[in-house]
Amino acid sequence: MSGHQLAHTWDEARTVSFDSAQPVAVQRVPLEKASGRTLAEDVAAAQDLPHYASSAMDGWAVAGSAPWILAEPGERLTAHQASPVVTGGVLPPGTKAVLRKESGRITEDEDGYPVLVHSENAKPGEPRNGQHIRPAAEEAAAGDVLIAAGTTLNPAHVALAALAGRDELTVVGRPQVRLVFTGGEVVTSGLPAPGQVRDTFGPQLGTVVGLLGGEVAGADRVGDSLADWMEALEAPGHESADVVITTGGTGLSDADHLREAIDKLGGRLLVDGVAMRPGHPVVLAELPGSRFHIGLPGNPLAAMMAILTIGGPLLAKLASRPAPATAEVPCGAVLEADPGRTRLVPYRLVYGLASPAKHAGPGMLRGLAGADGVMVVPPHGVQLGEPVPAMELPWKPGAFKPPPPVPRTAGRSRR
Repeated sequence: MSGHQLAHTWDEARTVSFDSAQPVAVQRVPLEKASGRTLAEDVAAAQDLPHYASSAMDGWAVAGSAPWILAEPGERLTAHQASPVVTGGVLPPGTKAVLRKESGRITEDEDGYPVLVHSENAKPGEPRNGQHIRPAAEEAAAGDVLIAAGTTLNPAHVALAALAGRDELTVVGRPQVRLVFTGGEVVTSGLPAPGQVRDTFGPQLGTVVGLLGGEVAGADRVGDSLADWMEALEAPGHESADVVITTGGTGLSDADHLREAIDKLGGRLLVDGVAMRPGHPVVLAELPGSRFHIGLPGNPLAAMMAILTIGGPLLAKLASRPAPATAEVPCGAVLEADPGRTRLVPYRLVYGLASPAKHAGPGMLRGLAGADGVMVVPPHGVQLGEPVPAMELPWKPGAFKPPPPVPRTAGRSRR
């Protein structure tokens, strides 16, 4: 297989992952799927909003002063004429104001014809010229930008787009991701028997992919043989995925088939192992058609550290996001040197210090479940209180950001 090389450092692996991809194309999505997506093109008003003058109240459209003769529906109003209207209803031509329903009443003139007059609830001078009328273009004129490109769409944006007559929106593309879960010993429900393990990837990996910028397009479960791998990786749908993520099979034993499967698919290794723990045997490969394959190790915590290291930057680039950043946190313990390897240590913030979480072995998840972030411990170690780089957990954004500074108050200094 071409492209095999020694393990990258943690920083190198992240850089290779981000730099190897290009953003996927923009997508058109129906309005009901647009919330949470990033708008790729401005949404402008195709016509005035509202596009006709309407009543803001139930009552009567009127012209001139009281009393008003009731006009035929749809006719143009002339002085001293009125026509019933409802909230949001089209106002007949000639309307000068709307009289609220509670401010008017129908009576008869001396000839017995119905006329509209003020009721005892009417306020003096009601209605003023233009009162209770929603004029055309009150919210926006045709051509006005309603939602700017780059906006992360919320439900109100989507409703506004619907008001503007849109059925679909053009949004920044999300990479389509296929998941392949391997392991004949894995069970997906209940308590595992000796020799079995409970599936930890199925319930969480799709959510993590979504938080990192991807969109799961399907998932498969396969056995451990090379034939099982090839059947899954060559199944319909995989050729259209931007990224395929597999679990397990990243070791170098005869029972690990990831690299051979990638070779048979015509792939090229970009990252074959990272000098870190846990998560060392992670693999990133480029497949024909500018597609990618991420091979995660089988241990749960190792796999999570691997997808944050490799998958985070790759999915960010494909989704037109910036590369995931690190921030420094003060270390709450002495972490010994581990020459040649970066250690990824889940931590809890305790009195402002990053304290290593307990239960953080490669096959454990308890420590990660309660963590505030992940320390990226350099090979030379860290001393107590020393700043150490940290990764943000995608489900806990902003946890390691420092609080805003306390503003100083002006005043005379004491002497």
